[in-house]
Amino acid sequence: MLDKAAHENFPVAPFFLPRAWRDDLMAVYGYARLVDDIGDGDLAPGGRDAQLLGLAGSRADTSEERLAMLDAFEADLRRVFDRSGTGPRHPLLRRLRPTVRRCGLTPEPFLGLIEANRQDQRVRRYGTYDDLLAYCELSANPVGRLVLGITGTASPERIRRSDAVCTGLQIVEHLQDVAEDLGRDRVYIPAEDMKRFHVTEADLARPTGGASVRALVAYEGERAGELLNEGTPLVGSVHGRLKLLLAGFVGGGRAALRAVAAAGHDVLPGPPKPTKLSLLREVGATLRREG
Repeated sequence: MLDKAAHENFPVAPFFLPRAWRDDLMAVYGYARLVDDIGDGDLAPGGRDAQLLGLAGSRADTSEERLAMLDAFEADLRRVFDRSGTGPRHPLLRRLRPTVRRCGLTPEPFLGLIEANRQDQRVRRYGTYDDLLAYCELSANPVGRLVLGITGTASPERIRRSDAVCTGLQIVEHLQDVAEDLGRDRVYIPAEDMKRFHVTEADLARPTGGASVRALVAYEGERAGELLNEGTPLVGSVHGRLKLLLAGFVGGGRAALRAVAAAGHDVLPGPPKPTKLSLLREVGATLRREG
């Protein structure tokens, strides 16, 4: 689970953070990755996770099995917050329990991530941009709120800025993963935008993107960039190591957008990924703007 952290567009729990923050962030990251793996059917072979959740024999191969596992996982999550019980069954949730108590975290962000993966089993296309934003409210924004909760820096304005950053990052990831998502029979580009740019799903299934596909990706990338810009003042509202962490999130998103642009906005051959140098440059630029 934790090895996937190295493949994100931004650092999840970098070395410069206090050890307690790193441990708490990795506990939350492990939770988020497991929920996504259940929703995507990417669980480790052998059925160990299903056994831990009391669903022996389930492999999460079908939407019905995934929904059942998400229900069981939610029931186990609620044991994290139940002080009178014996605690959760799954080791990732047992690891999460001290973080929840130490930081005073509430169930809502964790439940949002589960609900996003439920939605993935039922909704595979999004008609409008607003529909996609509502999905990101479940799938992305809870993560930023948890980071603010762990670091004790949550406020209404910071949450608003964080939501903008997280939604922007989610849209960037959707653009990088158009081909992979289509292989799972999911399209996260709004249908109204595809119609406007005269792009069909058959166009998205090609080995490389034509002019219309690349124009559509560029348009969605601009929207993601605007969200990152809207959220960037979050970086300037905090200090110290947290400032560097949040600059890493914003810089990671901007570096990913630059990688998409450098590929001519052709994301269909595979996800364009930023280099470490590009990431460092964007982090530095963000810190200079918000210093």
